[in-house]
Amino acid sequence: MPTANTTNNGPWDAKLQQFHGGQDWAHIDNFVEDFSVTTNAFGMPDSAMAAAIQSISQGHHYPPADQEPARSSLARFLWPTEFESEQDRLILGNGASELIDLVIRMAPSGTWKPGPFRTQYKEYERSARNNDFELLSVDSTDKANVACLVNPCNPTGDYLELPELKRWISANVLPGGYVLIDESMQPWHSAEFREHSLTSQHDYIRKMYEEHKISIFVIHSWTKLWCCTGLRLGSVVCPTADHMRAIKKVQVPWSVNVVALAFLNAVVSDETYLQKTWQMTPAWRQQTINQLQEMFPGWVFYGREFLSWIWVDTGSEDTAQKAVDLAHAAGVPVRSGRPGYNLPSFVRLAVREPAKFNVLLDAWKSL
Repeated sequence: MPTANTTNNGPWDAKLQQFHGGQDWAHIDNFVEDFSVTTNAFGMPDSAMAAAIQSISQGHHYPPADQEPARSSLARFLWPTEFESEQDRLILGNGASELIDLVIRMAPSGTWKPGPFRTQYKEYERSARNNDFELLSVDSTDKANVACLVNPCNPTGDYLELPELKRWISANVLPGGYVLIDESMQPWHSAEFREHSLTSQHDYIRKMYEEHKISIFVIHSWTKLWCCTGLRLGSVVCPTADHMRAIKKVQVPWSVNVVALAFLNAVVSDETYLQKTWQMTPAWRQQTINQLQEMFPGWVFYGREFLSWIWVDTGSEDTAQKAVDLAHAAGVPVRSGRPGYNLPSFVRLAVREPAKFNVLLDAWKSL
């Protein structure tokens, strides 16, 4: 059985594509659980999966060009009492990656900079590089034409509350610039996630555009929260309805298929699934950290308590690589910090139910 290593990127073309995890599972004969992706530990919600399966019977028809009723259903999920006035700023995409690329293509040319954290999800940088932006470093004090911040930050686990986030935007974006804030992991926060989300800040976003011509886009990949990465489902909340229409004009028609739309339309109503997520994810996460700290007292663990993963510094490139190899061999792959992030002493593991985590823990006993 092949083991994960620094030169094997699986199906990724390292010269053309940005490395991403979540590929190893299909090539593991003894696969148990994928700890390399930050999806929900509870898997796909049953009711939404049933709706997706049933939608196959409509597969001989085109998806609705207006993305309805799924788009309006997501708007109600984001803004339960304000969706009618805000939903014209919302558009769906074939995963967040499609929308990231579309927004950056529309953005004013010039400089690009990432969020203030050590590293973050790389699709933003990939798109900026492909569109000939000058890339500023994370510690640059210069303001940029386009700035992208993943909040909560995957993989580091850093998180800015709204006042900090607004200060960062003001300090890092030029007038007339674009800001992309990725809140894909923010709904894990709690049942009160909406009031902690930038999507709730209507007046602030409008004021930034009207007074400074700074356009703020809030991006979500919904495939992590609802564990449906194979469906490719994302959205962006634009600063104005005109921005949304500008994206719609250049977006490939029918980019979201009937299965993904049916899944989304059903899943936003599954309150039981979310309550279970908010209750158990922090508990399982802390339990995982406690057991790993006991076994590896020198390891350092990062991330807010509500997150669906743990970012771990093992303190050693060799230890991290052995941890990756042992996990792969046991059928429970984890994400190495080497490919993509260039942080070879780190590993990232998803929060999973204790029985499955015990398989990983047993695999690491020989470390």
